[in-house]
Amino acid sequence: MRFEALVLPHLDAAFNLARWLARDAQDADDVVQEAFLRAFDSFDGMRGDNAKPWLLAIVRNTCFSWLARNRPGKEQVVYEEELHALPDAEADPALLALRAEDRRHIDEAIERLPLEFREVVVLRELEDMSYKEIAIVLAIPIGTVMSRLARARHLLARYLGDGHEVGHGL
Repeated sequence: MRFEALVLPHLDAAFNLARWLARDAQDADDVVQEAFLRAFDSFDGMRGDNAKPWLLAIVRNTCFSWLARNRPGKEQVVYEEELHALPDAEADPALLALRAEDRRHIDEAIERLPLEFREVVVLRELEDMSYKEIAIVLAIPIGTVMSRLARARHLLARYLGDGHEVGHGL
């Protein structure tokens, strides 16, 4: 079946994105299950053979709908220039990540990111998607993807390198 061949290989990526957006593995399971049902129902409308961006867009939209239904009023972290602005524009998150001895600190730093930054980091750094694919998933211009990713990387560098307790900022 074409659906199985094109979509099922991206199940792990779908779960990974849902887990980072929902911040809970069990909720991510529910989101992915609902997203795969939606994907199956709309599979005839998919264009081309690159199912990953198409599927992850469905997962993202499903996750936001699921969160609105199941966690109404639960506030997401929103980017605020004054709060998240970086004093050090020279920080390199790749070098800081290499110095980090504990993967948990990196995960906690990603968890602290405002949602719009967390999703681009997950898609680019963890799912290795291109800027173009991310733009498709998020339905935003490539320039916005690049801008969000740059800001997210700066925030990660700050969270990992500023000496604060990473897990206590939410």
